[in-house]
Amino acid sequence: MVKIIAICNQKGGVGKTTSAINISTYLALAGKKVMLIDLDPQANATSGLGLDKHNIQKSTYHVLLEEVEIKDVVQITAINNLWLAPSNLDLTGAEVELVGALGRENRLKKALEKEKENFDFIIIDSPPSLGLLTINGLCAADSVLIPVQCEYYALEGLTQLINTVKLIKDNLNSNLMIEGVLLTMADYRTNLTKEVIQEVRNYFKERVYESVIPRNIRLTEAPSFGKPIALYDKDSLGSQKYEELSREILGGNQKWKQEL
Repeated sequence: MVKIIAICNQKGGVGKTTSAINISTYLALAGKKVMLIDLDPQANATSGLGLDKHNIQKSTYHVLLEEVEIKDVVQITAINNLWLAPSNLDLTGAEVELVGALGRENRLKKALEKEKENFDFIIIDSPPSLGLLTINGLCAADSVLIPVQCEYYALEGLTQLINTVKLIKDNLNSNLMIEGVLLTMADYRTNLTKEVIQEVRNYFKERVYESVIPRNIRLTEAPSFGKPIALYDKDSLGSQKYEELSREILGGNQKWKQEL
C-alpha cells in the first residue's frame, strides 16, 4: 500500500524542501517507487531536482484546478524510481481561485486516487504557511513529518501547526497521524543546538527521529546544481544522515507513526 507523507512547517527556512527532496531520493534509491509533489509556489523542490520552473507548462496548479490529471504533469528525474509533480509561480493564485470551489480541501486527495496504486511513497512538499495548499496536502496525506530547526525559536509556531493538524484530523482526514519530528540544521559546536535537541525531545518524546540532520555546506550547495545530495556529494555528512533517516522511515513505520 502507498504511504503518503506531507512534510509541513509553516515556519520558513527549517529544511523542509531539502528534506522532501532527499527523503524522496533515498527512498527511491532503496528501490521504492516515489512521487514527490511540489505544492510550494516557490517551486524549490522542482528546481532542486534539476527542472527549470520557468519552463513548466503544466504543474500542480493545473491539477488542483482539475484542468489536468496528475499523471499528465508528472516528470521523470535523474533518480531511478523518483518522479516529480512540479510547481511553478502559477500556484500562487490557486488559493484565491479555489476559495469558493466545492470540496476545495480535497482536490489533491481526489487527484491522487487514480495514481496511488503506482507508488510506494508519495511525499508532499508543502509551502511555509497554513493556507489552502498546505491543507490540501494534509487532507491527502496519511501522516505529517515536521522538520524543526535547531535554533532558539525552534518550538515557536509549532503549537499552531499541531492544532491545525488536529483540526484536519477531527474534521477532514480522520486517518492523519504524525509520522515524526525531524531535527535539522544542527551545529554541535554550540550549546544551543544541544539544548534545542533536548527541548524538542522532551516535548515530542518518541515522535522525534533518532537521525538529526546537521548544518552542512554540501546540503546547502546541492539545490543550486539541481541535484539531491546523493548525486551531488554522496559521501558528505548530510547525505549520510538523510540515508539514515530514510532507513528509519522504512524500518520503523509502526514505531514512528503516533496518534495525535
